[in-house]
Amino acid sequence: MIVYLVLGLMLFCLILLIQRKLTVGLFLFSVAGLLGLLLTATSIIPFALFMLLMLVLTGVIWLVDSLFFKAKRENAGEYPEVVEYARSFFPVILVVFFVRSFIVEPFKIPSGSMMPTLLAGDFILVNKFHYGLRVPVLNNTFIEVNHPKRGDVFVFHYPPDPSIDYIKRVVGLPGDKIRYQNKRLTINGQLLELNEVGQYNYVSAGLNMVTATQYREKLGEVSHEILNNDWVGNYEHDSIGAKFANDEEITVPAGHYLAMGDNRDNSSDSRVWGFVPEHNLVGKAFFIWMNFDQGSRIGKSVQ
Repeated sequence: MIVYLVLGLMLFCLILLIQRKLTVGLFLFSVAGLLGLLLTATSIIPFALFMLLMLVLTGVIWLVDSLFFKAKRENAGEYPEVVEYARSFFPVILVVFFVRSFIVEPFKIPSGSMMPTLLAGDFILVNKFHYGLRVPVLNNTFIEVNHPKRGDVFVFHYPPDPSIDYIKRVVGLPGDKIRYQNKRLTINGQLLELNEVGQYNYVSAGLNMVTATQYREKLGEVSHEILNNDWVGNYEHDSIGAKFANDEEITVPAGHYLAMGDNRDNSSDSRVWGFVPEHNLVGKAFFIWMNFDQGSRIGKSVQ
């Protein structure tokens, strides 16, 4: 859908240019921006890289004009179209890029894997500096702040495809020894207590009604709710999920984390694709700022 929208906007800009209702400078900027959005929508380039490229493009145009061409113009206060648009867009892109890279980033929950804590359609805010300040795009930490704690709800780059962001709960820290048997977690020899809350009904993919049992679980200092049902997971050989099914204990490697969804039997998580490397961390989820279907969820903190 986004791809068709971007292509339609590009065609509209071209028509305006032909009709001389759009200047060449604005047309070039529009095409560059729309192409970037198109590449981002199709996951060819990350959005952070697109923002960085636009920041560099507008900044370089403005800088080159200031150093080499501005003094040569008869009226230094008048700028060519391309330079005028670069001057206008650069501060805006800089502010957005800085806030999104180092302070807070919005994120939409795409599925029900974190129910009942987070619902599909929740728009949340992610604290980008909680786990340290990171170089945009490269994601290398240059200032350490905190490390994930057991029970945190965190966003990270999906290990098999880092262009995709996932959200799960931190279950295992580096060095933890973990078992998951009969839908119960044992961490470092301690069986986590589960207290049944009641039944939880929801609609899954395919519009099927699902009834799960809701429990309250405590991970570290975080008390939260999870869902369990009678489904049996089907995991590939040598996956963490297969080892759990064989009652094997796994050890979380140094610099990695074990992540699981709160909807335990309906979540693609570390049991399927492995541990989350420290390098892949994005930030800690902390606030629901919008849900178009359930307004009562707006303003809730993420626990």
